[in-house]
Amino acid sequence: MVYKIDVPARMVGGDVDEGYGAVADAFRRNFADHHEIGAACVVYHGGRKVVDLWGGYRDGVTRAPWEADTMVPVFSTSKGVAAVALAVLHARGRLDHDERVATYWPEFAASGKGEVTVRQLLAHQAGLAVIDRPLELAELTDIHTLSTALADQRPAWAPGTRHGYHGQSLGWYESELISRIDPRGRRIGRFFADEVAARLGLDFHFGLPPDTDRDRIARIHGFRSWEMMLHLRAMPASFVRAFANPRSLSARAFGNPRVLRTVENFNRPDVQAAEIPAVNGIGQVRSIARLYGEVATGGAGLGLTGASMDALRDAAAPPTGGLFDEVLRVETRFSLGYVKPFPAFRFGSESDRAFGTMGLGGSFAFADPDTGTGFAYAMNRTGFRLWDDPREVALRQALFTRVLGQRPQRPDLASRA
Repeated sequence: MVYKIDVPARMVGGDVDEGYGAVADAFRRNFADHHEIGAACVVYHGGRKVVDLWGGYRDGVTRAPWEADTMVPVFSTSKGVAAVALAVLHARGRLDHDERVATYWPEFAASGKGEVTVRQLLAHQAGLAVIDRPLELAELTDIHTLSTALADQRPAWAPGTRHGYHGQSLGWYESELISRIDPRGRRIGRFFADEVAARLGLDFHFGLPPDTDRDRIARIHGFRSWEMMLHLRAMPASFVRAFANPRSLSARAFGNPRVLRTVENFNRPDVQAAEIPAVNGIGQVRSIARLYGEVATGGAGLGLTGASMDALRDAAAPPTGGLFDEVLRVETRFSLGYVKPFPAFRFGSESDRAFGTMGLGGSFAFADPDTGTGFAYAMNRTGFRLWDDPREVALRQALFTRVLGQRPQRPDLASRA
């Protein structure tokens, strides 16, 4: 892993609208203060792009610069992008959040899952964070093999009683569900491309097209699993200890196929070409912000309805056993494929109607409906926090507290507002 590179100030590009200079200042400081290698941050406010920044190196080894059109793998920040596809189906009347998944996908009812609702599945309450059947990367394109493994999986707890982050599995369940609902049988990669990306002009993909110019893709500089033990102050110690046990839910939720256990394997062309909607979305940060800016202002460009938007803004009812996350080993809160603000992770404005997803290493994107803001940040040097990476928080604090006059984005930042 490349840890520290001196990035000249001239390698920061882009611009911001008047009044948003604090975000640009924070972005520039990240390279000096937080050892940023390459990154981008884009903000939409009221349907208009107001921040568009990029800089550093898309490849810290070759020193290839991060350009305006650079694409980057964003790990679980992909989840929030993918979830918009389900919101589109809901708005079209094809998906009922409180209907049983098995109504759309009968085989899903196997192994005690017959009563699991769509809402429970999308809120990480279905107990399906782990897929027990070992999968190879090539099998992800074998629809029968993958769908059978998903349908046969037995829940790790009684659905609805607990929740636990479905780190890799969620996207595959979503994709199979979409294929059963969509009249054309499209899986999430094709459905998203046709019904979301094409409508909004997004450059973002689940399964990178083979003709993509690879010189546009940022290289991930990732940590190795054992390095988490050196950063217990950054990453919750309870999660690190659980992750170190290969038999735990925490470890098993992130290691099937085995190739996904190594962060830098996400640079491999075969991994990037696979459809792994929960963790391997790749695209321009600008496109992620554009998407969140759209849903932050009502989603008219995607045909979203008031009922669909209300569903996204509200947190799911907590599981009966409380908010302790059986995978991340801390309290969390989710909605329909999204993370919602909770005491240890507050983002957006005071109402907590914001929704988004964070990604391994520090990326984060979300919509804040109260201010009409779509925010996206991604980088290529992975940090060690599950959320609130200092680089990302510095940008969010500058935007929401100093520019928009909202609450501090972390309790300990209140004195710096």
